[in-house]
Amino acid sequence: MRFLHTSDWHLGRSFHRVNLLTAQRTFLDHLVETVRAREVDAVLVAGDVYDRAVPPLAAVELFDEALHRLADLGVPTVMISGNHDSARRLGVGAGLMERAGIHLRTDPAGCGTPVLLNDAHGPVALYGLPYLEPAMVRDTLGAQRADHAAVLGAAMDRVRADLAERPTGTRSVVLAHAFVTGGTASDSERDITVGGVASVPAGVFDGVDYAALGHLHGCQTLTERVRYSGSPLAYSFSEADHRKTSWLVELDEAGAVHAERVDAPVPRALARIRGPLERLLDDPALARHEESWVEATLTDAARPHEPMARLVKRYPHILSLVFDPDEGPARSLASYAQRLRGRSDQEIAEDFVEHVRSGRAADERERAELRSAIDEVRAEDMTAEVAR
Repeated sequence: MRFLHTSDWHLGRSFHRVNLLTAQRTFLDHLVETVRAREVDAVLVAGDVYDRAVPPLAAVELFDEALHRLADLGVPTVMISGNHDSARRLGVGAGLMERAGIHLRTDPAGCGTPVLLNDAHGPVALYGLPYLEPAMVRDTLGAQRADHAAVLGAAMDRVRADLAERPTGTRSVVLAHAFVTGGTASDSERDITVGGVASVPAGVFDGVDYAALGHLHGCQTLTERVRYSGSPLAYSFSEADHRKTSWLVELDEAGAVHAERVDAPVPRALARIRGPLERLLDDPALARHEESWVEATLTDAARPHEPMARLVKRYPHILSLVFDPDEGPARSLASYAQRLRGRSDQEIAEDFVEHVRSGRAADERERAELRSAIDEVRAEDMTAEVAR
């Protein structure tokens, strides 16, 4: 059986000030054509269909159009909600859509109920595990703790229990939206840290033939059977070196996996350039970036006069300007956003405590209190999004 594994469409998202809806439409055109040309048996979408809980109308219309086109091909689609989606909103009409071969899995209570497909070698059970916010699903799943490893482990226990009741030789696929240990993050994923831990071990998926993961935006192979497809478009300059693809996965009669990367359309190349302003303006080696979306980092000791106005003449698609002097007191002028880049909410809160107390860091009890407060706020935010 042949699957096309994709995730993290983030419909409705912009890249800095650029509206990406046209690029997202181009990707969905490519996806539908790939399904047709490569004779795909099922499409797997591992979460973050939308970029926010209440997406703009244009994004909803694009999603609706894509589902109609996939249904017209007669190819089943299995789709889960991610941490950016409102599970309840995405799941509206799931029962009706199922009749057209569009299988939306947004309810954690249904983790152990598969979509069943068949090929010449017998059944394949596809289990959809939507994003599991620990504080909200712990009781539903009967998990012992409110953390990612516990709730995902409890969901997988339901999957394995259902598989054990299936005929011998039933092959299995799981879709999940999570940060799995060994994966590499980028700047554009929303932090899902709970209790100071964001990731879960890949071993949680033991017992299934293939785990189609979403959440991380880089295409990655954690094991032969556990893979991230990554996002089809770059959503931050930290993804400048990514090769954006989907996985074309073949599951043979014994459950062995063969996977091939299928390149996604690139609306415009990304480039990160760094150096003194005059070099960025004059260096002939940088000519290849003149039509790219550009993030320029200036290393001048003092801020040059009107740098953006000068850079845009050479790089008309420049989107981001960062100041990061190589040395000297000007380094203290680095932007607040730049100083926070790559740091978790917990680290930022601990840094603040240390700053206001003139260098005295938070102790273990205080760090635990900060952790608890951050987790509580995240759970409240998720509850509010679901209720909207």
